Amino acid sequence: MKEQFKKFLNEEQDPKAIEKIASKLSDLLMKNEEIGYIAVQKKPAITVLPDSIVMTNKRIIICQPKNLGLSMNFIDYTWDEIEGTFVKENILGSEFSFTTRTNMEVSIDYIPKIQARKIFTYAKEQLDILKSGSVLNATIIDEVPVISIEEEEIIEEMETEEVTSFAEIMTITPPPFNLKSEELNAPADFQKENGLHNLSQDALFEKLQNYKKLLDNGLILQGEYDAFKKEILSYM
Repeated sequence: MKEQFKKFLNEEQDPKAIEKIASKLSDLLMKNEEIGYIAVQKKPAITVLPDSIVMTNKRIIICQPKNLGLSMNFIDYTWDEIEGTFVKENILGSEFSFTTRTNMEVSIDYIPKIQARKIFTYAKEQLDILKSGSVLNATIIDEVPVISIEEEEIIEEMETEEVTSFAEIMTITPPPFNLKSEELNAPADFQKENGLHNLSQDALFEKLQNYKKLLDNGLILQGEYDAFKKEILSYM
């Protein structure tokens, strides 16, 4: 028998059953999987081929010998599948059972009491480790700031209001449709001397219409339009 399995003979485990399991488990263990405990049935009558429960850090493995020990069935359940574990102590041994998240119940009876307590404790430790890992992951996720849809809408509304207000307080005089750039940049007196007083009534009326179009399109403010209108009317 392999040396690493001898430690499981401390609580009246059947040496033959442990040896049989030892010969099979070496090919079943996954990477970084370690055996924590092995419990073996001990029925009142002579049992040549008892069932066993193997606890590892990754799963519970139920071992059921078949065909006079020539073969064996293995059924495993990973720890994240298990909802809870239970031990019921009877006069002749204990019954160890567990439930899965799919409402399946698995139980093995006639487990010596000390072995049943050991696998129950080991199972609880593994479930606690799994639970602690889930809580840690959830905490890390909670620390990541998440902006909800409503918050995004509020932010967009605030940005829109700021831009609108900024546009309202800024005095921007866009170029009229028929005005030259020199006219826009020149002082008012200069414009009067070199612009409006030389225009005909029709040209002045056309300029007034252009300013009205700018006002209607939101390109100038009402106050600016009124000033332009007053100036043009003074030459008509």
